[in-house]
Amino acid sequence: MNYTTAIIKLPIVAEATGELLTDPASVYKDCADMQNMAQESFQILTLNGKNKIINRHLVTLGLLNQTVCHAREVFRAAITDSASSIILLHNHPSGDPKPSEADKIMTDKLVKAGELLEIAVIDHMIIASEGYYSFLEGGELNN
Repeated sequence: MNYTTAIIKLPIVAEATGELLTDPASVYKDCADMQNMAQESFQILTLNGKNKIINRHLVTLGLLNQTVCHAREVFRAAITDSASSIILLHNHPSGDPKPSEADKIMTDKLVKAGELLEIAVIDHMIIASEGYYSFLEGGELNN
């Protein structure tokens, strides 16, 4: 008989080493470095099943007042980290954390993509020099 060996490469599961996130204010505190960026940045926090941070990923870096973000880039990192859920983050260099219509549409699309992948989007936060906006606190996410 002739047997061959199969070589299988399995991804290393990232262990949660970050802190437990309990509310949007704690996320804002941890991500306050985004508030004074000169251009828009879209990032995610990947979380395990107990809402402990696995990692923080830069997804896209945009222009002064916009960034392009697609579900494939957002969830690539979440899948690689074996995340149970994610928190979406982006900044507003203008200083005003109020979400635009484009922010609301993007959030809806990413929540739906997460549902298909069974990776919950537990919040989308906009970080700005004048504070933050949480879609969860604003009642726009049902988690």
